Amino acid sequence: MEFQSEASDGSIYFSDASTKFGYDKWVLDLLEAKPYGRLLKYDPVTRKTTVLLDGLWFANGVALSPREDYIVICETWKFRCLKHWIKGKKLGSTEIFIENLPGGPDNINISPDRRSYWIALIGIRSRTLEFVYRHGILKHIFATYPNLLERIGFVKSRAMVVKVGEEGEPIISLEDPDGKVISFVTSAMEVGDYLYLGNLNTNFLGRLSVAKFVY
Repeated sequence: MEFQSEASDGSIYFSDASTKFGYDKWVLDLLEAKPYGRLLKYDPVTRKTTVLLDGLWFANGVALSPREDYIVICETWKFRCLKHWIKGKKLGSTEIFIENLPGGPDNINISPDRRSYWIALIGIRSRTLEFVYRHGILKHIFATYPNLLERIGFVKSRAMVVKVGEEGEPIISLEDPDGKVISFVTSAMEVGDYLYLGNLNTNFLGRLSVAKFVY
């Protein structure tokens, strides 16, 4: 299980990044380039888990809409987020929430205003990825020596988050292109007067004053 979101009835919606590779083997999932991710639901009444959506490209962050009628699910390797309807006339249907993001979406959290979302983006480059996919020998080399991906600039040391509206429209983008203080940000959550940033490269949380943002 990667990320989860709980509904008012106790149902839990969560992602499974890959049914083939463990989270510590994410590079192998990336190089194989097949959609092994899933979106699932746990029902506390029946105590059963069902698959709502499969065939996802490294399913990551999950966010329940304010009206609890759809789920936003991040597809890291596709540089996009999907909207999956769980209520209403569109029940069971899936559409693009936002695409062509400048980084791989990791986690997503709804803002206190309940009308927007913060999405953390990890610094992976799509052009480099496409080049690797075109050359089978490179996929084999990087699967054996995954640290080489960082050396060729595929994984960039930077910090980046975006805020988007209910329809996926961009509102603001925040970036530290050099990642001098914090990099590889995987989550962004607005609490009170601050935006807190989680990451995989340090033993501390980042904190930004929301008052400094210019919308």
